[in-house]
Amino acid sequence: MKYYIIAGEASGDLHGSNLIKQLKVLDPEADIRAWGGDMMEQAGAKVVKHYRDLAFMGFVEVVMNLRTIFKNLDACKQDIANFQPDVLVLIDYPGFNLRIAEWAKQQGLKVVYYISPQVWAWKEGRVKKIRECVDKMLCILPFEQEFYKKWNYDVTYVGHPLIEVIKDAREHLQAPPFSDKPIIALLPGSRKQEVKEKLPIMLSVAKYFPEYQFIVAQAPSLEDSFLETYTSAYPNVSTVKGKTYSLLLQSSAALVTSGTATLETALFGVPEVVCYKGSPVSYFFAKRLIKVKYISLVNLIMDKPVVKELIQHDLTEENLLKELTLLLKDDHKQQQLKADYAMLWTMLGDGTASAKAAKEIMITDDTDGTDV
Repeated sequence: MKYYIIAGEASGDLHGSNLIKQLKVLDPEADIRAWGGDMMEQAGAKVVKHYRDLAFMGFVEVVMNLRTIFKNLDACKQDIANFQPDVLVLIDYPGFNLRIAEWAKQQGLKVVYYISPQVWAWKEGRVKKIRECVDKMLCILPFEQEFYKKWNYDVTYVGHPLIEVIKDAREHLQAPPFSDKPIIALLPGSRKQEVKEKLPIMLSVAKYFPEYQFIVAQAPSLEDSFLETYTSAYPNVSTVKGKTYSLLLQSSAALVTSGTATLETALFGVPEVVCYKGSPVSYFFAKRLIKVKYISLVNLIMDKPVVKELIQHDLTEENLLKELTLLLKDDHKQQQLKADYAMLWTMLGDGTASAKAAKEIMITDDTDGTDV
């Protein structure tokens, strides 16, 4: 069979690579062409466009690069048309992928979406387009099935692919100790603007815990000199680059910016405080557009405040000190988190999301159950 897979971000490259491995188990002769990254290429796909050429973040950057974005869309459509895949697999990245899905459906192509766009958080109206253009939606969050049901759209829950990634890391990843002190991890994000907003506040509590080593997980996109402007004033603060999972394996607690990192931290069993602070304008619009009770995936999945969220004006040195002290000193808090984290693992599947997704991709909708 011929598969065309589109992933537009680093996380999509990771999950796409594991999907490709499982597709090749089921279909050793699989011919896979993709937009993705190095990991998908190493797994056996012919990557024709790297995701780093697709990443435009924020309203202003998107507007400034509209010509490039539309050229990419046209190039992608032409490449798919030339390749004539048996199935088109779209991984998250909704701004681009939903446009491709709409076009592909018009061409009579089979469309499978793996990792649903977060339409339950905002732009719920996109469900109408998804229902029209996507033959099969494979979801990775347990509450998404119920969400789509109210739109009369049947989806398949396969479990979360991070389970298999982190399970493997916990069992096999080894790294020399980063410090002879107990460690508190700081995960401030990968974009300069978000780091500027949050990291100074996250670092401000380091002086209250001289017996701990605070270590910043440095994203590959951030220069050493950029982080040093914030960390150099603190004797018990250091950085590690590109080793976030190794850092979490060694950490007693973590201060984490909102996003997938909150879920990764929880799956490593690390007590955490979730930190979010944006510009006043960004926060103003986000608060009005985003329709969820929580900002962390941990709390959204569990449907209760498992981890503390300090958002915007609540993200202060005083509040962060209070919450971090609770995580480090309160035995009851630690035991409750341990129990909740164990339940989280159970809710996110058995670690076979990629294999289940691969199997679903190889069959058509449930009405006939035939091969693609």
